[in-house]
Amino acid sequence: MQRKVNQKAWFLVLPVFLLVAFSAVIPLMTVVNYSVQDSFGNNEFFWVGSEWFVEILNSDRFHDALGRQLLFSGIILAIEIPLGIWVALSMPRRGWGASVCLVLMALPLLIPWNVVGTIWQIFARADIGLLGHTLAAMGIDYNYTQSSLSAWITVIVMDVWHWTSLVVLLCYAGLCSIPDAYYQAAKIDGASRWAVFRYIQLPKMQRVLLIAVLLRFMDSFMIYTEPFVVTGGGPGNATTFLSIDLVKMAIGQFDLGPAAAFSLVYFLIVLLLSWVFYTVMTARDGAEA
Repeated sequence: MQRKVNQKAWFLVLPVFLLVAFSAVIPLMTVVNYSVQDSFGNNEFFWVGSEWFVEILNSDRFHDALGRQLLFSGIILAIEIPLGIWVALSMPRRGWGASVCLVLMALPLLIPWNVVGTIWQIFARADIGLLGHTLAAMGIDYNYTQSSLSAWITVIVMDVWHWTSLVVLLCYAGLCSIPDAYYQAAKIDGASRWAVFRYIQLPKMQRVLLIAVLLRFMDSFMIYTEPFVVTGGGPGNATTFLSIDLVKMAIGQFDLGPAAAFSLVYFLIVLLLSWVFYTVMTARDGAEA
């Protein structure tokens, strides 16, 4: 006798599918539509095919923004992942100290992105900001509105301050999941602190580190609000990342066709690089297992 399958659960999932279709699929279809057409106003469109994609991919403006974006994401990962691991290893595992550390780590993540940008915009100003005024008093030439290097340092330090806590919390969760038996066995064998980290803690954190790397890469590669509030993409185009350049093209210049093609290329780059990160790290994890 064949067992009858209850399909009523699909009615519970249907609202989610409708919400996703409304908030993601329909806007995506609109962007695809604009990316292959051009308009002279009055809602009149004509077909241009892949013209906008060819223009974007051959544009020096796009290549420069992509280079700045890759450099920024690489610096962010190189700083935040090791720093997050080190902070997580330094945090207590039990007692009131652990609770205090967890609360302090969670605080930066609760601040909205535009507020973070405003905080650092004021904090780093050379005239009234605590950081900028202190550096100027020390004789250090620091002005993020005029110096490209200062602007980059400000944006990087701001992102590290805001998002390293996420890496810390993920690594801390991975460390807390390690049974005490592993540490006891290492102590009996006389293993050094480096050996404990290399052969016990790091392997056990690999999966949470995979999540941390993917999240931080995607977030840093799509960053917009914080650098836009602080520098506006300047000085010049020094901190004009892909997202800022896309907004300038779509809203500032109102080039909807090229902006739509730009956004699709941007989406595919994020998707491709995230897939590469995930494939490499999971393949390495499987080989070591």
